[in-house]
Amino acid sequence: MQARKLKLFTMLTYGFGAIGESVKNVGFNIFLLFYYNQVLHVSATGTSIVLAIALVFDAVTDPIAGSLSDKLQSRWGRRHPFILFSALPLAFSFYMLFNPPVLSDSGYLGWLLVFAILVRGSMTFYHVPHLALGAEMATDYRQRSTLYGFATFFGFMGASMFVPLSYLLFFPTTEQFNPGLLNQAAYSPWGIFSGGIIVFAILTCVLGTFSEVPHMRKREVVSQENFSVTRLIHEVRDVFANRSFRAIFFGMMLTTIILSVEGVFNQFMGFHFYGMTTEQLSLVPIGQITGLVLALFLTPLLTRRFDKKPTLIGCALIIIGSVNLPIVMLLLDVSWFPARGSTPLLLILMVTIGCTTMLAPVVFASLNSMFADIADEHELDIGERREGIIFSARSFAVKATASLGLVFGGMLLDFIRFPRGASLGSVPDEIVWQLGFIAGPATSIFTTIGVLMYMGYRIDNQRHQEIMAGLKARRPVAADD
Repeated sequence: MQARKLKLFTMLTYGFGAIGESVKNVGFNIFLLFYYNQVLHVSATGTSIVLAIALVFDAVTDPIAGSLSDKLQSRWGRRHPFILFSALPLAFSFYMLFNPPVLSDSGYLGWLLVFAILVRGSMTFYHVPHLALGAEMATDYRQRSTLYGFATFFGFMGASMFVPLSYLLFFPTTEQFNPGLLNQAAYSPWGIFSGGIIVFAILTCVLGTFSEVPHMRKREVVSQENFSVTRLIHEVRDVFANRSFRAIFFGMMLTTIILSVEGVFNQFMGFHFYGMTTEQLSLVPIGQITGLVLALFLTPLLTRRFDKKPTLIGCALIIIGSVNLPIVMLLLDVSWFPARGSTPLLLILMVTIGCTTMLAPVVFASLNSMFADIADEHELDIGERREGIIFSARSFAVKATASLGLVFGGMLLDFIRFPRGASLGSVPDEIVWQLGFIAGPATSIFTTIGVLMYMGYRIDNQRHQEIMAGLKARRPVAADD
């Protein structure tokens, strides 16, 4: 079947929407736990447990959002209404999350729970339909990797630009605040700035991809059954019958648990393990942006040359090695390796992070493209398109296991007795060493195991051609799409 090709403008605006998601992710992964633990002095364990509860709630809503968007029939398509109406609630709840009134510790945790749930719930009704929209728009095996490559590129680029802009514009290092993220008054204007970016990115995505709605409606095969919990369970069970889906799903579960643990430690690593200021860390995105530009060309080249599965596994293993190199050198106190806080160490971090951000978009683009291919195979098996359910199950795997990682990470932070409100250079050496050991080699063993689980994925280019031929025979009317 001759697949319809997407215009470059459509792919660019689809990808641009990921900037809104990257702002939310940066807020949660870099700023949130640090803010509640170091600025508001709330327990890291308590904060991580509350964030985990919010993640569990969010994960449960993913299949609901996926199933609802699969079944919606409107003049605006199945996905666009959900994406559009998520923008304002997401921006508002994100601002409130970082701007609580003066409360007790339990009050802060309650505030965190309410608005973390609202942020994540709003994001669900953007994230799942957005992923499903990509699978619905792009039917070409190769172009799917390119489309998701654009989304991953803009997501990483958004994060790479948003972090240094946040540091330089809102959290500069001062005599009173070192690191600058300890300045509580800066979080209000930063929240307004963040919300504005979120709304602009989502609106750009909606307007830029709306022209594809008529073409997608031609290809829809929608169940006539209304939404129900019983129906939802049945749909999820059908998806898990797919062997390739199980391989990707459980591999992502394990890697996400570990990455979430490491994510709890990341902000502490930059300041206290590597000894960097916010001004120094604001230079790191130079390496990230260089890597991201290369990734834009590298993703389609690698997937054409090596196909998706070997590309995914190879790049993921290289990333693990790159991340661990400077950590291990500092843990072993290698004499010739640059000292913490030095310019040579900063340059090394820029290079290793540049390598990571060059390959990470390839990994995520390949993963999303592989899930889209599973949607085609699933349609061949059951006779119905369920991109929403498939991508919601993917999202569920990430969020449910990330909640466990958050709890473990917060408990480990309290276990090593990391001090609250700690200024640069005030943390004991043994605690700094434990911080690096956990964030580096101790957790990477399990990440590697998770990556190797992707070996069970069975769809390659030849298999996908067979799937599309089977779909063509079943629905010849769609052959001109």
